[in-house]
Amino acid sequence: MPKTSGRLLALLSLLQARRDWPGMLLAERLEVSARTVRRDVDRLRELGYPITTTKGPDGGYRLDAGAQLPPLLFDDEQAVALVVALRTATGAGIEEAAARALHTVRQVLPARLRHRVDALRVTAVDRAGPAVDPAVLGTLSAAVHAGEVLRFDYASSGGPPRRVEPHHVVTRGGRWYLVAWDLDRDDWRTFRVDRITPRVPTGPRFAPRELPGGDVAAFVAQRFAGKDASGDWPCRGEVILDLPAHEVSTYARDGVVEELGPDRCRLVLGAWSWPGLAASLGRFDADIEVVGPGELKEAFGRLARRYAAAAT
Repeated sequence: MPKTSGRLLALLSLLQARRDWPGMLLAERLEVSARTVRRDVDRLRELGYPITTTKGPDGGYRLDAGAQLPPLLFDDEQAVALVVALRTATGAGIEEAAARALHTVRQVLPARLRHRVDALRVTAVDRAGPAVDPAVLGTLSAAVHAGEVLRFDYASSGGPPRRVEPHHVVTRGGRWYLVAWDLDRDDWRTFRVDRITPRVPTGPRFAPRELPGGDVAAFVAQRFAGKDASGDWPCRGEVILDLPAHEVSTYARDGVVEELGPDRCRLVLGAWSWPGLAASLGRFDADIEVVGPGELKEAFGRLARRYAAAAT
């Protein structure tokens, strides 16, 4: 039987892995008695973990959200930095582990920090590159979420503070960008986050405008068209995949991936032909909803008939 400290960590890990655990099953997994499990649960409660007892034929335990994580205590900036790092973790085969770690971290954060990180919405377009100040990223994301006017100094302009209506925070080509409506220039702009120094307080609330192209993914693809290969594809389509954005972004090449939920994302991708684009999208091995255009839907139909014939 493992020592008490190691057993407590193992018990905590099991409680975080699923919602409800029957007491006898925990005892079997830890190779201890049900009485020892009860004592260890009491020790975790003394450390601040809100573990509730569930009723039923077998009885059991549940780790509720909102626990502190001794001895790791996160301040606001650390929590934002951790969530950003996990949400944008791509490559090296760590996407699944990062998603599980994000779920675990969110579960043990206090309610105040959970609300803040839940408001942090970024679009995973490519692997994150240059470091940005987590406090700045948190300020921008909070303003996007609340729909509040932002004022900030921009390093490359050297002029008066910029006033914008922030729309979305995206990553592309290894850089972070803020997509916003510039109130002084009366036009849409993209700003590098690493050059932004926010001013406080934020301004009044605003009604969101409609982005050119209809959404942030189409806007980003169009804004960078001509700067690299992403603007040269003769065929470009948009789909919704039942996969997390961080998984899709690893294999999306120069596509634009927008997070729609924990297990759903929008992908805008280009190719030299419509069948080639449809085949490329099919490799994600997930349910696909074609947003457009019609040529992409027709290409999926042609490939479906060819694949069905090949399988006979």
